[in-house]
Amino acid sequence: MNSINSFISFIVDRKDQIMDLFIQHIQLTLFSIVIAIAIAIPLGILIVRYRKLSGPVIGVTNVIQSVPSLALLGFLIPILGIGSKPAIIMVVMYSLLPILKNTFTGLTNVSPALIEAADGMGLTNTQVLLKVRFPLAMPIIMSGIRISSVTAVGLMTIAAFVGAGGLGYLVFSGVQTVDNNMILAGAIPACLLAIILDFILGKIEDIVVPEGIKVTHTKKSKKKSLFGSKKFKLIASGIVLLVILSTVAISFFNDKNKIVVGSKNFNEQLIMGDMVSSLIEAKTKYKVERKLNLGGTNVVFSALKTKNVDLYVEYTGTVLVNMLKKPTVSDPKKVYDIGKATLAKDYSIEMLNPIGFNNTYVIAVKKDFAKKYNLETISDLAKISPKVTAGVTMDFANRPDGYLGLQKKYNLKFKSVKGIDGGLRYKALESGDTQVLDAFSTDGLIKKFDLKLLKDDKQFFPPYYAVPLVNADTLKKYPDLKGVLSLLDGKINDDEMRSMNLKVDNGAQSKTIAEDFLRSKGLIK
Repeated sequence: MNSINSFISFIVDRKDQIMDLFIQHIQLTLFSIVIAIAIAIPLGILIVRYRKLSGPVIGVTNVIQSVPSLALLGFLIPILGIGSKPAIIMVVMYSLLPILKNTFTGLTNVSPALIEAADGMGLTNTQVLLKVRFPLAMPIIMSGIRISSVTAVGLMTIAAFVGAGGLGYLVFSGVQTVDNNMILAGAIPACLLAIILDFILGKIEDIVVPEGIKVTHTKKSKKKSLFGSKKFKLIASGIVLLVILSTVAISFFNDKNKIVVGSKNFNEQLIMGDMVSSLIEAKTKYKVERKLNLGGTNVVFSALKTKNVDLYVEYTGTVLVNMLKKPTVSDPKKVYDIGKATLAKDYSIEMLNPIGFNNTYVIAVKKDFAKKYNLETISDLAKISPKVTAGVTMDFANRPDGYLGLQKKYNLKFKSVKGIDGGLRYKALESGDTQVLDAFSTDGLIKKFDLKLLKDDKQFFPPYYAVPLVNADTLKKYPDLKGVLSLLDGKINDDEMRSMNLKVDNGAQSKTIAEDFLRSKGLIK
């Protein structure tokens, strides 16, 4: 009951945002579907007329369908920038195959006797197409359109990754912050939209398909449908059962006698996850499982609390404000002491000594932009914020020690705030789609893109010194672990971390970079 009340309260508080994102999602989805139909049906007609083209054309759409959606977005962004364009193109490309294939199948499976009869009546090829082939193929064509439309609703959630908006913003923000209310606020409207869209298209199908053809098609489907056969159901059930049993077996027989190291989903975290893992493997006989790239702060911290992860590297400011919900403090020692004591008392988690570098949040702009508006501090930025578009990570956008608190502290009123994860926000800044981004002081991309860092003149951001967090039970079970991890105490400064991040940003493997650093310090051979 409390969960329901909490969800209702969330909906009421965010109703304007949810409605805006819902409308964006509808617009983006419908526009994509219309474009896909406009391309796929004429292309289907073309390959029916010129059969030699059917293999290559359908093959190309099959290949497009097999490309991961995020990878496809990655290819499109350098060409189209961020926003709705790459999202729409991506969804259109994924929507082509069902419509194209069903159009081709429907038009080619018309009985040759009917075509001969039409020819005998003196109908032209165009008349045969419009008066015979299309009406008979319409149920199959509409089936392809309905499949593509429902799929498009789900695919369009990915648009949030590139600042196009839509309900995906709520879903991914909720996943990164482990906020079920936010996830449901995005997922439920998306599900409803898919159901409503399919219902509407079903009614359209009833209108455009002649009654006699519809009945005939339905009867044929009932008689000959593979998916309705007992054999198919038996095979499908067997596959599902096999998958379930395999998953349970793997989980049951999984070796529990090992240290599980986690990390968040950005390069520095991957480096530190690999560094800690490789150091443990080199200095002990303990087995290590690397569960890296898990997501945002709350995802990894939840895994640590539930003991799905034994340890990971966190930041003192994040512990204080985001995890423990304490007010910001500027004194590094106080931040560390509060975090260490509270984690031990409330969660039986031990915070070890700082590794050295301070990866605090910074606000960055291009140097020519800073020169144009004479920007030196975040207060200077606040004065021009109404005409500025910010591109920030979704984690930062929803954190009290991120945009939510920064906005209040400096009275920021950006024209638009786009949630853009990872290195994409740097590309958006470079292309001019955004003018401001959030960054970490040790980000290698700051150096690569030669950005100007604005001074936090009101000292909003707390210090973020990197520290290992370890379950107390894990330290008891593996008594040598604390001593091994202490080898990293004060070993990495800001410049060293920034250099390692830049190498990974440029394509190097995080594990390779981590182990090279450990060797340079004489910690592993």
